[in-house]
Amino acid sequence: MPIDRIRLPRLRDRIMSPEAAAALFADGMTVGMSGFTRAGDCKAVPFALAERAAREPLSITLMTGASLGNDIDKVLTDANVISRRIPFQSDPTLRRKINAGEVMFIDQHLSETVEQLRAGQIAPVDIAVVEATAITENGGIVPTTSVGNSASFAVLAKKIIVEINLTMPLGLEGLHDIYIPTYRPHRLPIPLISPAQRIGLPYIPVDPEKIVAIVVTQKADSPSNVLPPDAETRAIAGHLNDFLAHEVKAGRLSPALQPLQAGIGTIANAVLHGMLDSPFRDLKMYSEVLQDSTIELLDAGRLSFASASSITLSKDTYERVLGDIERYKSRLVLRPQEISNHPEVIRRLGLITINTALECDIYGNVNSTHVGGTHMMNGIGGSGDFARNAHLSVFVTKAVAKHGAISSIVPMVSHVDHTEHDTDIIVTEHGLAELRGLAPRERARQIIYNCADPLYRDLLWDYFARASRRGGHTPHLLQEAFAWHLRFEGTGSMLEQQRQPEAVPA
Repeated sequence: MPIDRIRLPRLRDRIMSPEAAAALFADGMTVGMSGFTRAGDCKAVPFALAERAAREPLSITLMTGASLGNDIDKVLTDANVISRRIPFQSDPTLRRKINAGEVMFIDQHLSETVEQLRAGQIAPVDIAVVEATAITENGGIVPTTSVGNSASFAVLAKKIIVEINLTMPLGLEGLHDIYIPTYRPHRLPIPLISPAQRIGLPYIPVDPEKIVAIVVTQKADSPSNVLPPDAETRAIAGHLNDFLAHEVKAGRLSPALQPLQAGIGTIANAVLHGMLDSPFRDLKMYSEVLQDSTIELLDAGRLSFASASSITLSKDTYERVLGDIERYKSRLVLRPQEISNHPEVIRRLGLITINTALECDIYGNVNSTHVGGTHMMNGIGGSGDFARNAHLSVFVTKAVAKHGAISSIVPMVSHVDHTEHDTDIIVTEHGLAELRGLAPRERARQIIYNCADPLYRDLLWDYFARASRRGGHTPHLLQEAFAWHLRFEGTGSMLEQQRQPEAVPA
């Protein structure tokens, strides 16, 4: 072990195997692990826990920043280690157990988890397991490619296990800005007024005596699994770019726009990628996750600075960025997710936020999490933190799924994560609905006309026409509001119909 990885000498005696570290856990503990969107997760101790669980009963409440890579959730789920999971996940095996009721999943806004920990509203963290680049001379923990909830887990936990990952370049030190809010009722405002500002420390400050084990690893993060832009996502990007250009022309935005936030995933990544062909310059990001599109914008000179809580990249981009981290470090910062997602900061900075919807209804309510209103997909993540507090809240989705069997624009969403009050813009490949300043009936016309797929547009007009005749501020036919979802459940398609659509009222 190079001495520059553990610079507090007395901690070097605490190096041990993953198996020895796993022996420190007790059944029923609450464990906080580093990791946010497949970046900066622990890569040895979780697997040793699964091996131990094969020999003796061992279950934990697992808290992270967001989703984990390296099949960690899958391995722990298969070993029956996870009994409760907070606040986000994206693993198919874990998802099946959540939807079967075998793992209790608490879906939270990502800014809230450590607030509840700090206030004693949920069970305290017994052990924090944090991946690190190095440990400083005073025992501070230098994170790797994410911060997430790691800082508060480490500060609040009774014990800490550090995984030193030798594949992470020492140049990552200085990338992080660790600021932890003080306790209420005497908390001061978060003194952040620009994405490029640094307000904290470059390491997680902990009492080094709480570090009970150090495990050495040499494994990379899991690469991003986002797909490249396609015709539909390029069209979505084009519609949004045209709208933002109109906002600039109208004097409501400058050519540098406002700081950008984009959710994780293929569509949001593609929308940012589309800004390579836009007229905007000197862009800045204040987001949760930096994806390949962020690096492309930096390399192209369109983006001048990016702040987030993790870096989640494809294999080639990951290797390029980490291999040349000194070139990028002056234009990047990673923060705790309660800062990257904090409503106070989001509102102050006036973000333009771009998040992905599973489905939207004709009035602008958005479902981000539940398939058919019942089955959890991944979780709300930070989309609610950003949508509620943004200068401009944008939701993007392809208009249909499963080769047209599902419409993403429906009469009523089967689960509400973001109400119509938090939705300013909806974009599909067919067009953009501008909803600011509109009443529900006006919103419906915009969304149906601009965003619905032609396969479903007449059916939506028909529903809206008949509902409008029944009256109401937000017209619905309650006996039919979920008919499309039920039809899909019964036949495999929302398209089957028994009656001719009626004309929309003038």
